[in-house]
Amino acid sequence: MGIRIFAMMRAVYASFREFYPFYLGEHSDRRCRRMHFIGSWLVIAAIVAAIATRDAWWLLGVPLCGYGCAWIGHFLFEKNKPATFRHPLYSLMGDWAMFTDILRGRVRL
Repeated sequence: MGIRIFAMMRAVYASFREFYPFYLGEHSDRRCRRMHFIGSWLVIAAIVAAIATRDAWWLLGVPLCGYGCAWIGHFLFEKNKPATFRHPLYSLMGDWAMFTDILRGRVRL
C-alpha cells in the first residue's frame, strides 16, 4: 500500500513545458539558483578545456561540477531533494533552460 500511495503522490508531467514551472518552484532560493548557474559555467569550462587540450580527463569535471554545485544548492540552501532523483531528463533540461533564462534576464540571480 505504501508504494502505491507514493506512486500516486508523484507528479507525472506530459511535457517539459508542464514540468518547468515545477522546476523553477524547486529553485526559489536565490542562492540555490546561483549554485546551479556556477555549476553550469563550470560544465561549459570543463568541456571547452577538454576540447582545447584534447584531454578527455576534463570531462570528469562535467558531472562533478554540474551535479556537485546543484546538489550543494539544494541541500544547503533550498532544503529540498533535487528534481534529478524524480525526473532526471526533465531536470537536466530544466538546468539548461534556467541557465539561459538567467542569461536572458527572465530568472533573477
